[in-house]
Amino acid sequence: MRSTTFIAVAALSLLALPAVAQDWALSRLEKSPRHHEWAAIESGGRTVQTFVAFPQSKAKTLAVIVIHENRGLTDWARGVADQLAEAGYIALAPDLLSGTGPQGGRTKDFTSSDSAREAIYKLTPEGVTADLDAVAAYAKKLPASNGKLAVAGFCWGGGQTFRYATHNKELAAAFIFYGAFEHTKEQLAAIAAPVYGFYAGNDERINASIPGTTKLMQELGKKYEPVTYDGANHAFMRGGEDPAGTEGDRKAREQAWERWKAMLKGL
Repeated sequence: MRSTTFIAVAALSLLALPAVAQDWALSRLEKSPRHHEWAAIESGGRTVQTFVAFPQSKAKTLAVIVIHENRGLTDWARGVADQLAEAGYIALAPDLLSGTGPQGGRTKDFTSSDSAREAIYKLTPEGVTADLDAVAAYAKKLPASNGKLAVAGFCWGGGQTFRYATHNKELAAAFIFYGAFEHTKEQLAAIAAPVYGFYAGNDERINASIPGTTKLMQELGKKYEPVTYDGANHAFMRGGEDPAGTEGDRKAREQAWERWKAMLKGL
């Protein structure tokens, strides 16, 4: 049975914008000069198909786990991994719907994004944590890795990122993009990594969680730095890259990327 915490994450994530055709994201991926590969990572008797993007560098570097939105691992989410590789980091984007699609498939095998979303909410928090642990272990063993690991997530993935930070004490940082989860003070007390938040100005449902979370993190002496981008909508990182997106989302995405890269550089 799913916990009330996980149900709360799911409810908040219903705010995600519907996934649409992402030809623009796929086109960018196909033109990328960076090396991409799929890793079949074992997790509790199942296989988590994970998209891995490598930087064009011989130096060992930080690895970043990218947790997708509530419609599964889309071309845009893979594109985020590629852009992280462009910035100089190894990026691993697990398809957390691996094995749940038609005939045991993954995100790409669902007949619609709505079907993928329905499957997301059948996942258990324990299962997601186990999958992320398996990906984390794989990432740290990559020859190109320097042993450091960060995690980042968007919408549903943002909530999962925050929750995972309460579990994995070896993270170098957690980056929350417009996500939240219903937490207790005891859960937040377990966080060892700095947590950085990226929120949209036009996203009051998610933003309502920020003051309470800030207060608890301050009381616990934990680092939590939320930034809200005025004029941006929920999912602005995707919307700001979409040619049909708004100017507010585009500006917020540019500012968020610069902030994100600056913080990654400091890890």
